[in-house]
Amino acid sequence: MSSLSIIEMYAGTGPDGLPVAEKLQVRVRDDDACQLVRSPAFVKGIASGDIVKLDKESGQFELQERSGNLCLRVYSRDEIAAVNEAITPALEKLGGELDIETPRMLVYTIHVSCGFEAIEKIFDKAMANGSQWAYGNVYSPEDGETPLNWWTDILKPQ
Repeated sequence: MSSLSIIEMYAGTGPDGLPVAEKLQVRVRDDDACQLVRSPAFVKGIASGDIVKLDKESGQFELQERSGNLCLRVYSRDEIAAVNEAITPALEKLGGELDIETPRMLVYTIHVSCGFEAIEKIFDKAMANGSQWAYGNVYSPEDGETPLNWWTDILKPQ
């Protein structure tokens, strides 16, 4: 793997109807595939550690390999510091990381083996007025409701 690089990936359509791109830090591999260094704030369906192949012209990507990590996003209408203080230490105890922090958004990465129930309990307990959280790579990017189920093999008893 090479040093860190920045790529732009298609993240959806803005309110003006124009395409929106998100800049993501990656490690570019010898085969030109890219491994995400952090979970994205807006690109749906991927998380830190995933390997993608990018079409540089369109910004669209093809997922090559999942890392087993979940991407979790917290959005708030108000200052998000109190939510951060409640979630970050609890997730770090489980091996999770805070990837992005802005005044109104947090993005976390944590391995799926920590368990959906334990993770959801932390997030649900920490939500303050005006805050909500969502998975970034658990549901279909097309409808936002259909589970992707990529974790079933990872969580199978050995």
